[in-house]
Amino acid sequence: MIKSVAILGLGSYGKSLAKNLYDMGADVLVADRNEEIIRDYSSRVTAAVCADLSAEEEVKQLGLQNMDIVITAMGQDLAPSIVCVAIAKESGVPLVVSKASSNLMAAILKRIGADKVINPEEESGLRSARVLMSSSFFDFFQIDDTVSMAEISPQKGWIGKTIRQLDLRRKHNLNVVAIKKPDGSWKPVRPEDSIHSDERLLIIAERNALEAIYK
Repeated sequence: MIKSVAILGLGSYGKSLAKNLYDMGADVLVADRNEEIIRDYSSRVTAAVCADLSAEEEVKQLGLQNMDIVITAMGQDLAPSIVCVAIAKESGVPLVVSKASSNLMAAILKRIGADKVINPEEESGLRSARVLMSSSFFDFFQIDDTVSMAEISPQKGWIGKTIRQLDLRRKHNLNVVAIKKPDGSWKPVRPEDSIHSDERLLIIAERNALEAIYK
């Protein structure tokens, strides 16, 4: 299912996130007060709007209530981030994600309702895009241009079967390297291990293999 995502603020992180989400098939709305940036991005995303993100009325006019995800990417600007998070939550947006430049900013944004806070020093636009675009991804790391490592939830057809029975390496070019138990502990994977719905899998695979399984 294609997700509708609003990215508010087009610094380097917001631009990277917008590009990657749009390339992955998301319906992307971007907003920024810089007219030149908006003109540049108008042909790169679904919709681009010039708006003062610290002004409540202008943010409300963006139609955030129609979005599956709203991301505030103004990491250095607390005031507009607070306005946008508050309005997004009031509008009933299912997932509100905020970029923060400090622990204090992160704590404030969580307090007013942000569901997830991203530290730009630790998260790349590609990594965040991959996690946001699939409810099956809990974390994602790009090892090189072709190979990725991801923490995922198992597909329904995998539940109750062993690693040997699934034969994911041969069938899908996916290598399961560890299993995360419900208590949060990881254990090395064995061929006789059965997959349970409340577990997560750490896998290494080529990007094309991941996209084929988790679209």
